[in-house]
Amino acid sequence: MSSQFAELATTEYANVLDGRQFLEPSIRPLWSNMPRIAGPAYTVQLAPGDHLMLHAAIYQAPEGSIIVVDGVDCARAVAGGNVCAIAQQRGIHGFIVDGVIRDLVEITDMAFPVYAKGVFPVPGKKQQFFELAQPITCGGVQIATGDIMVADCEGIAAIPKDIATETLQKARAKYQQESAMTLAQWQAQHEMKVQQALEVAKRGG
Repeated sequence: MSSQFAELATTEYANVLDGRQFLEPSIRPLWSNMPRIAGPAYTVQLAPGDHLMLHAAIYQAPEGSIIVVDGVDCARAVAGGNVCAIAQQRGIHGFIVDGVIRDLVEITDMAFPVYAKGVFPVPGKKQQFFELAQPITCGGVQIATGDIMVADCEGIAAIPKDIATETLQKARAKYQQESAMTLAQWQAQHEMKVQQALEVAKRGG
């Protein structure tokens, strides 16, 4: 089911979802031409400078999931090439990290999708325990394990699991409607909306 969410770009979900369901743009794809990924979140909470629970999560996250990490800050890298390689071998679709990683050349070569704030060479420690798969905040968005994540070059959507199917249906319907329009038809509709908005704005709302 979750693979169907990858059929649409995050811009299509943005047409039907509240803007608060999109992660901060500072979390971005770390290598060029990264394919869109979609799947259920498997959430990981870390402590500052510590990456123990992400290293545990690569052995616990179900196949097809996306590991979503609250790295707290960017003081230490939370993952590197070997961790990504193991995750890839286990069928994990990618990482979304509110923090930094390292070994970007290796990760790019293996084409493992990682969305993060950047890279930093110094690794974290392995000392702090948290329960896995608990609700976290990542990129300013509350995310629970099982929520559907969709990430591409436009951004990252976090779709609550209880409205995921409904959201997909709405986004697909709007996309099909707009795709059926010619540019001339779209322009006519757009121009009318702009004129109406201008009139309202001139009146002070």
